Parts: sequence; structure tokens; C-alpha cells
Amino acid sequence: MRQTLIPTALALAAAFALAPRPAAACTRVLWNDQPGVMMAGRTMDWAESTQPALWVMPRGRAREGGVPDNPAKWTSKYGSIVTSVYDLGAADGMNEKGLVGHMLFLKATDFGPRDPAKPGLLAGLWVQYLLDNYATVAEAVAAMKQIQPVMQEAHGFKSTVHVAVEDAGGDSAIFEYVGGKLTVHHGKQYTVMTNDPPYDRQLELLKKYDFRNPNSTTPLPGNVNPMDRFVRATYFRNLLRKPASEREGVAALMSIVRNASVPFDAPYTNDPRFSVYNTEYRTLSDIANGVYFWEYTRSPNVLWVHTKNLRFEAGSPVLRLDPTQAALVGDVTARFQQVPKAPF
Repeated sequence: MRQTLIPTALALAAAFALAPRPAAACTRVLWNDQPGVMMAGRTMDWAESTQPALWVMPRGRAREGGVPDNPAKWTSKYGSIVTSVYDLGAADGMNEKGLVGHMLFLKATDFGPRDPAKPGLLAGLWVQYLLDNYATVAEAVAAMKQIQPVMQEAHGFKSTVHVAVEDAGGDSAIFEYVGGKLTVHHGKQYTVMTNDPPYDRQLELLKKYDFRNPNSTTPLPGNVNPMDRFVRATYFRNLLRKPASEREGVAALMSIVRNASVPFDAPYTNDPRFSVYNTEYRTLSDIANGVYFWEYTRSPNVLWVHTKNLRFEAGSPVLRLDPTQAALVGDVTARFQQVPKAPF
């Protein structure tokens, strides 16, 4: 049975309406230039809990894009593990072929007027759509020319997001809609992404910094705004050396992601309602080894899931896990619970 997402669309729009929107902060870092290393990490920074949950999505699930006019329709080709936001869409995840997707906020986003000639897709379903259908970044890049993400809006708030993807071969792409047009930065060199300004402007601003002779006196911006995090994550990421083990590699990249995190109570905006945007959680996708790591900032524990031990066959149940449980630690692959269906 095809899953109809129009009710979910309304709920997701409402969620964005209720969620604080004046500013947002997240950071994504890809490590793809050392032999045997292929992993990416990200932070989720938000002014309130996004009610995160981990989901195992099997193959063979029929879906729709959640818009009334010419919604995209597909049946999931690949299984995936994802982290949801408000149980209404995937903010982050990895599929069984090693394609990884990350949704981050970008206030400059403008998807343009709806073009009913193209299948439409709610912005909140963007990452899940890519993970369901594609094995490589190149495939995802080609596909984005054929569909149109659609803005969700209620009570004056919009789902302004951009998306980064990477794959098992180390390829990378960043998708942004600015001024109604899709811009794609496609190549292995695009390893760090934060928020505003748009990516081409961030790359220009990065040129102001001279990192040719890195040392302990190299001046680095240390605040929590997107550009400071972009510069700092780029600097430290480019210093990473080949790790001695898988464990060391995970620790090394996680150290960069933690360095780009927003500490509790760090001032972010002057709006008293939304003055802080703490990092809520961090994820790390070890693509080379098929392991998805998850770290809740209100817990001292790191969790992980071995995707090779998950049942992705068509007809397998949808599984859910609340990763914020205080007692969870280490390998939680067997801790998921079956649910009747996914809400997105």
C-alpha cells in the first residue's frame, strides 16, 4: 500500500511553525582523503528538542512526496537508518549502499514557485527520498534535476534547508536553492558545510584565511556562528592524518565535530525567546564499515548501529529506537522495537 503523506505534510508544516526559526546552527564534516577512511559527522543544533528518534527503513516501501499537485511517487530501492526530526522527516541518515544524507538549515533558501511539471517533494522528505532511491552522489545529483523540493510554511515560518550527501567512494555534493534556482557543488573537495551564508559565499570568505603553515598560534574564529564554525571545522579537518585503527578514526572525526558544536547556553541571537541553540546531538556515519554512531549531548554515552546486521529486505518491519534513553550505551543494533508503520 502506498503511504499517503498529505496529513504528514500538514503536521510537518505545523512543526516548523511551532519550531523556533530566527536562526539555526548545524555543521557537517566529511573525511574522505585518507586510505581506508570514509566517514562523515554532523551536529544538530536547535533551540529546543527535535524529539530525535532512530529509524530502520526497509526496502520496498511505497511513498509519496506529500504535495497535492503532482507529488513524487517512489518505492524505496534501498534500506536505510535515519535520525528523524519531530518524527516527521529524516534530518540525517545512511543507506545500505553507503549514501549518506544530512539536512541543515539555510535561511537563504528559496525553492521558487511550484512547477507542477516536476514531481514535488516536501522539503522535510528530501533526505529520505535520496536515501530510498540512490546509491551514489552522482545518481542523486542527476535526480535533483528531475524533482522539485517544496517549501512548507505555516504561521510565517518556512522549512528553509539545504542538503549534503556523500557516498562510499568519497564523492560529495551540496544542494542549495537560492533565488529559486538549484545550485549544486559537486566534488570530493566539498567536505564541510554549515548554514548561512550560501555555500559559494562561504567558500569566498574562507579564502581570507591562510592555513599554509598551521601551528598553535594560527588565528581561528572561535564563536558559534555558521561562518566561524565553517572555518574552524575546515582547518582542523584538513589536519587529520591516517588513523591507526577504525576506532581512532571515529574518535578523530568526532573530535572535529565536537569542536564545531555549540556549547550549552552559548549566546546565539538577541531574541530572548531563542537566545541559545545548543548542540542537541551528533552523528557519525562510518561508511567504510557500515556503522552509524549517535551521541546525545545530555548523556555521556555514544551509541552505534551496525547496518550490516539490520534487516533491510522488502517486507521487513519498520523499527524505531529512542536514542535519548539514559541507559543506552554502545552497540544498540538489537535494541530497536518494531512499529506498525513509519510516520513519514
